[in-house]
Amino acid sequence: MNNHTQHNNKESEVLARLVAQTLDAKKADNVRILDLRRVSGAPAEYFVMASGNVPSHVSALSDAVHEAVKGAMGINPSKVEGYQNAEWILMDYFDVVVHIFQKEKRAFYRLDELWSDGEEVLIYSKE
Repeated sequence: MNNHTQHNNKESEVLARLVAQTLDAKKADNVRILDLRRVSGAPAEYFVMASGNVPSHVSALSDAVHEAVKGAMGINPSKVEGYQNAEWILMDYFDVVVHIFQKEKRAFYRLDELWSDGEEVLIYSKE
C-alpha cells in the first residue's frame, strides 16, 4: 500500500489501535480512540488523542508513532503539523488523525468534547 491510498475500515481500526497502543506504551496520558464514522462532517474515521507532559515528551510520542506505523504497516503520515513547538502535534494518516497534546493545550482546545459524538473504542481489543 502506498502513502496515498485510503484504508479499508478494518485497516483504519488496526491503525488506530496500533497508534493508541504505541502511545500507551510510551507513557502518554489519557490515550483515547474516537470512532467518528457515524459523525457527519467528521474529517476522519478515527481520532487518536493523547497527552504528553512537556514538549520533548510530545515530540518523542510523535516519533514513536511514526516509527511504529512505518514499521508495522509501511505507511507515513500524509502530513505532520506542530512538530516544531510540540504543543499540539497532528499526524494525518487519512482515515486516522492523531492528536498529541501538551496537557494544557488539550484542555484548552477541548477536542474530546467537540467530538464527543464519536464512540470511544477500547485500545486493546477483546479478541
